Amino acid sequence: MDITTTLFGIPLQSPFVLGSGPLSYGAEGMIRLHKAGAGAVVTKTIRDVPANNPFPHIAAVEKNVLINAEKWTDISGNMWISEEIPAAKKAGVVVGASIGHTPEEVEHWIGPADKAGADFFELVSYQPETIVSMAEVALKLTNKPVVVKISPNWTNAVEYALKVLGKGIAGITAIDSVGPVLSIDIHTARPLVGGQHGFGWLTGAAIKPVALRYVAEVARKSEKPVIGLGGVITVEDAVEMLMAGAGAVGICTAPMLRGVEYITVLNKGLSKLLESLGYSSISEVSGASLPYFYPHEVEQRFTFFFDPKTCISCGRCVQVCPYAARTLTDTTKAVKAMELDESRCRYCGLCSSICPTGALYRREV
Repeated sequence: MDITTTLFGIPLQSPFVLGSGPLSYGAEGMIRLHKAGAGAVVTKTIRDVPANNPFPHIAAVEKNVLINAEKWTDISGNMWISEEIPAAKKAGVVVGASIGHTPEEVEHWIGPADKAGADFFELVSYQPETIVSMAEVALKLTNKPVVVKISPNWTNAVEYALKVLGKGIAGITAIDSVGPVLSIDIHTARPLVGGQHGFGWLTGAAIKPVALRYVAEVARKSEKPVIGLGGVITVEDAVEMLMAGAGAVGICTAPMLRGVEYITVLNKGLSKLLESLGYSSISEVSGASLPYFYPHEVEQRFTFFFDPKTCISCGRCVQVCPYAARTLTDTTKAVKAMELDESRCRYCGLCSSICPTGALYRREV
C-alpha cells in the first residue's frame, strides 16, 4: 500500500516525522533520516544561546524507554540558518524548524529560518503561559505552517492547544517528553543522568498511552492535523496513533535505539499492516477510532471465546486473574479445556488482553 501522504499541504514520502532530538542534531543527521524514509525531520530546538548539556544526559532505563537531561541544540542559531537547514533542504529533506522557548526567540529565528528554507515551524515552550504569545508572533512573521508542541507536564495542555488553534496555527504536535522523572543505578547509587537533582525526561514506550490520550482529545475537538509523538516503537503503535486521530506519526526513541535504518522497516511494515487491515491510505485510517471514544463509561457486557487450537498452554490467563476465576486443563497434548467460574469473574478483561496468541478473546454481546 502507498503510504505517501501530505502534512499541512506538504507532500511526505511517509507519515513518519522525526521529532526534535539527538538524531536531528544537524544537516548530516537529518539527511540520514530522510534517506532512511522519514517523511519530515524536525530540527533540534533553535534558541538564542546554544545548550551546555550535563554528562551523561541520555540513558536507557528499560526496553524501549529512555530518560534524557538533554536541552536544546548545542550549535548556534546562525549555523542552523547559514549551513544546516540549507544543506538539509538541498538534499530533499522536508524540514520542520523547532523554535523555542520565548516570544523573543521566535521573533529572532522564525524569519531567518523561513528564508533558509524550513518547510514548517514547531514552537516549543517549557511554560504554557508563553505559548499563545509565541504563536501570535510566529504567525505575523511567516506564511508557512506553524505547529505548537504541547506538553503533558502543562496543566490543561489541551486547553492551550485549542487556544493556539483558534489563533490560526496549522496544527499540534502531541506530546513532548514526560517529567521530570528519576532513575538510579543501584550499583553506584547515582542517578542515571546528570540533570539537576538527577532528574530527566521520559520518552519511549512508557509514554505511548499518555500521548494517545492527548492526540485523541485534540483530534476530537479540531479538524487541524495532529502529529502524534510519543512511544511509537512498532508498526502496531503507529497504527494506534493514526487511529487515535494523528495525521502523521512522530518517532524519536525507536530509531535512536534501533538505528536510523529502522525507519525503512517501519515504512514497509506499515504498508503491509494497513493493507491487511483493509485500509487504502493514511488519511483513511487517521481518526478511525474517534467514533468509539464515547463521552460516557461503557457498560455493555462482553462474552469470552476460547480457541483450543491456538492455545499454547502458557497459563498466563489463569495466573493474572485477580479473582481466581479461570482454569485451563490439558486433556491431551492437542486438546485444551478452558473453564470460567461466572460467580467469581468480574469481566475486567485482563485475561484476554494478555493472551499471547489470541486464543482467549472477547466480543460484545
